[in-house]
Amino acid sequence: MTDSAATRPSRRLSPSAITAVLALSGTVVALMQTLVVPLLPDFPRILDVTADDASWLVTATLLSSAVATPIVSRSADMYGKRRMMVACLAIMVAGSIMAAVGGTFLWLIIGRALQGFSSALIPVGISIMRDELPKEKMGSAVALMSATLGIGSALGLPLAGVLYEGLGWESIFWVAAGAGSLLLLAVVLVVPESKVRTPGRFDYAGALVLSAALGSLLLAISKGGSWGWDSEPVLLLFLAAAVLLAAWVPYELKVGQPMVDLRTSARRPVLMTNIASLLIGFAMFANMLLTTQQLQLPTATGYGFQLNVITAGLCMVPSGLAMVVFAPVSGGIIRRFGGKTALMTGACVMIAGYVGRVFFHDSITVVVIGSTVVSVGTAIAYAAMPTLIMGAVPITETASANGLNSLVRSIGTSTSSAAVAAVLTSVTMNLGPVRAPSFAAFQDVFWMAAMASAASVLAAIAIPRAAAHRPAVPAVAATELVVQGRVLAADHRPLTPAVVTVLQTTGEPIDWSRVDTEGNYSVALPGAGKYLMVANAAGWAPMAEVFDFDGRTLQQNFLLHDRLELSGTATLGAEPVARAVVSLLQASGEHVATTTTDDDGVYRLPLPAAGRYIVTMLHPVNHQAMARKLAVDNRSVTVDLRAPLREPQNAGEPVRA
Repeated sequence: MTDSAATRPSRRLSPSAITAVLALSGTVVALMQTLVVPLLPDFPRILDVTADDASWLVTATLLSSAVATPIVSRSADMYGKRRMMVACLAIMVAGSIMAAVGGTFLWLIIGRALQGFSSALIPVGISIMRDELPKEKMGSAVALMSATLGIGSALGLPLAGVLYEGLGWESIFWVAAGAGSLLLLAVVLVVPESKVRTPGRFDYAGALVLSAALGSLLLAISKGGSWGWDSEPVLLLFLAAAVLLAAWVPYELKVGQPMVDLRTSARRPVLMTNIASLLIGFAMFANMLLTTQQLQLPTATGYGFQLNVITAGLCMVPSGLAMVVFAPVSGGIIRRFGGKTALMTGACVMIAGYVGRVFFHDSITVVVIGSTVVSVGTAIAYAAMPTLIMGAVPITETASANGLNSLVRSIGTSTSSAAVAAVLTSVTMNLGPVRAPSFAAFQDVFWMAAMASAASVLAAIAIPRAAAHRPAVPAVAATELVVQGRVLAADHRPLTPAVVTVLQTTGEPIDWSRVDTEGNYSVALPGAGKYLMVANAAGWAPMAEVFDFDGRTLQQNFLLHDRLELSGTATLGAEPVARAVVSLLQASGEHVATTTTDDDGVYRLPLPAAGRYIVTMLHPVNHQAMARKLAVDNRSVTVDLRAPLREPQNAGEPVRA
């Protein structure tokens, strides 16, 4: 028995300092996404490329972030969360410097792709908050981190315009490099390394296939408008994504330590939260896209205000500030009513904001108020999602689970961008020699976003109430322990599938873990003390025992002895029948299993799933047969098969376990 815990630094800063540094990463991520947007109309002239080529400055970041987020998040669970944050920031800084000094379009694309690694900072940072912050501070901290995304988005547009006009386009990348460097230094100095880790091997094959599938999907979505949705490249990309995902899903279900735990992801709390995240991501991004466009469109349209990029960007600042102001409110809703209620509240506020924007749009003030209302709803909903996810997954998998949630949101925003572009280019009006979107197009998108928000409410309703109220179980990080072990049969064979669950001795849930193909599990405990641990493997009687962990012994194996089985003795008259063929059929006729009896006429079959069955016996010599009905639940069943000497068949009475 060994202590596998990592040694934690003795000097610890306050939770407020850790929260501040991690929250700033949200601002940096948003800046990476928005700084180049105001310059897209000028980049074709600056770099001597086409407008379609210039759009790759956004597409490259989108694709790299989609690929990096799940990979980095999984690596954070396995190799260290702060370590992965430092790596992502270093890559982002390197990309920013490349873009600033490269001077060519190719170097700019490479730099933007490396900047996309910053997207992984959000799920990894939220996971660090779970590991390091006291329980009562978690909700507000996650809400603040989500809110800083809005601040970064709001500041990115005017900041880029000011830098470009005053210092040239290279300055936006130097500012990105400087911000990333300062944040990297702050992470190294302030954020401790979590010792909550998942042991095992990294799923390289799963990561490669998932990356190819996501790249194909998001490239098709982002380029569908310019290449044509029915064009051969787009259709081939969608086909490639479908084929790769069809191959990836069964592989992930089979591999012992998957890139994404699909079984956990399919649990109703996680699945419904991710569906809601997709829809909220769609609705949120429409707000930013439509507001900036409406503010910049000519007044001749009848609804535009003809503001320049800097002024339009400044009009987005109230939305970002509102997200920060409402961060404590979001945390309070989560603490008092749970993540489910917070998610539904945020979505309902977004619905109200979008419906209002359909009818009220006569002044800049009204437009900004409508955008701010939607942003407030977004802040509340975004704060709830990580809380729901972390309350429904093993503590040792919080980074990868949050990474998947972040990825799902990014798919929603990408889809929103494509949908908005499609509507705005199809519902147009004449504006002199050119055509511009009509306000009916804006109203159509407002209704689409409102319906997406309403659909997210329905998804949230489907989240189980108990799961919605169960918080992730943050502990005082200085005492948190990680216990590892294996679930084995009496002969030390690994048992799978199996699950280990940890409870307080008062019954409150602490953590749970699925075993891998070698029977390994890993759970996190709030500290030393007594805990009830339950091991359950398919086909075996569960084991429950109280263990007293002293902080030194952090290895605990489970040996399960009682296999659940269907067994009995086959006899002809009073004599046991050796080598008789015993078959188990479902009551509907499907074959389940077949075995033969031993020299004493005894047969054993693994216990099937609960239901009604027929068990048959066939004599190996005279071929006399008989059958009996039985009902199986979750207990071992003994069914003796007694064939009479003179009757060829005997349909016995039902036997119930």
